[in-house]
Amino acid sequence: MLKVGITGGIGSGKTTVCRIFEMLGIPVFYADTVSRNLVQQNPEVIAAIKASFGNGIYQDALLNTKALAKIVFNDPEKLRKLNSIVHPSVFRMFNEWIAKHAGYAYVLKEAALIFETNAHLTLDAVIVVTAPESMRIKRVMQRDGATEADVQQRMKQQMPEAEKRKQATFIIHNDESELLIPQILAIHKKLLLLHPK
Repeated sequence: MLKVGITGGIGSGKTTVCRIFEMLGIPVFYADTVSRNLVQQNPEVIAAIKASFGNGIYQDALLNTKALAKIVFNDPEKLRKLNSIVHPSVFRMFNEWIAKHAGYAYVLKEAALIFETNAHLTLDAVIVVTAPESMRIKRVMQRDGATEADVQQRMKQQMPEAEKRKQATFIIHNDESELLIPQILAIHKKLLLLHPK
């Protein structure tokens, strides 16, 4: 089975693309959703976050994600620390999930940070979903109710999109100038052909 990453800058439309792959019968592991659940539910992860960021970061047993985002998106060292707490557990859960999906030609791992965490080294291919920055900012502002400055701050923590495109195996343009489904079908066909029989 091929392990294929799918990534892109914030607001690029990764989730929309993943939903279309799911309609083609391809299982998708949503790493970002898994990590959001871990920080709220996994006792070891919670203890490590409290030890690094203080007990007050959890209020009524819930992580104050806005307060944590403010800390980590303004301090690369603290962001690295948070990633070092969360990513090993996500990686372990992905491997367990793969074992349950062994019968498929390929599976997708959706994550915002694939190249930044060197996760691409454990994958067979990476799809990058791309869109112009102005469009991505607008999408995130509408989706999260965030300010333009907040979105730009989050973008600064991600690898520039041009760099992601250079490292991509496949690129999907989600800029409303090209239809998504034909691009996804073309990649789907190529991945089925790549699958070792």
